[in-house]
Amino acid sequence: MKKISILCLSVILLTFSNCTVQNRAQMGNILKDVVIGNPSTIEINQGLKQALEIGVAQGANRLSAKDGFLGNMAVKILFPPEAAKIENTLRSMGLNSLADNVILTINRAAEDAVKEAAPIFISAIKQMTIADASNILLGGQDAATQYFKRVTTDQLMAKFKPVIVNSLGDVGATKYWGDVITRYNSIPLVKSVNPDLSEYVAQKAIDGLFLEIAQEELKIRGNAANRSTLLLQKVFGYADRLK
Repeated sequence: MKKISILCLSVILLTFSNCTVQNRAQMGNILKDVVIGNPSTIEINQGLKQALEIGVAQGANRLSAKDGFLGNMAVKILFPPEAAKIENTLRSMGLNSLADNVILTINRAAEDAVKEAAPIFISAIKQMTIADASNILLGGQDAATQYFKRVTTDQLMAKFKPVIVNSLGDVGATKYWGDVITRYNSIPLVKSVNPDLSEYVAQKAIDGLFLEIAQEELKIRGNAANRSTLLLQKVFGYADRLK
């Protein structure tokens, strides 16, 4: 059997060397099937999980570094939308440092919390079924990320919020936020407000992670050079050939 496989491969290689450029591309796909083979459903499942685990790890590492949120305008956390008036009012009164301290510390809290969040994402990834993985592989460019968001956001928020609450306290964000609210609510004729800062920061931190995961998914889907393992090469190479 091995001799037959070697003979077939030799014939393909010989034919490949005599093909036109267009035919070589077609033969290249055939050669991939012979050398690599199409992935099994189990391999597709494992490959998707591996891709997401890589995406989560790399995304979490970037965001958990100092200025991971603060220095990245795509994920930087600002005042809650319902508190924009608070920020504008304080800045108009010359209290820029107070507003800046809130922004600095809530981003530091998110950076700190992401260090604890990765295991939650990894656990969710491991629960993905074989059917889910097959559908995701042949779906859109962000199919894995969208699936991830759909099935894990509520669970992530429930587990993530306590981490954020602790982080907000550790970096002083709770104090600065309290100072801001107290100062704003003491202004005559303003309507008192006090948005839930912990839930807001938790959601923004989760959104930031999903964004990073989406970018990693796009890299793996769009560029074979980013497929760092043989399994990823096999699974996503198969998806490429079906496009």
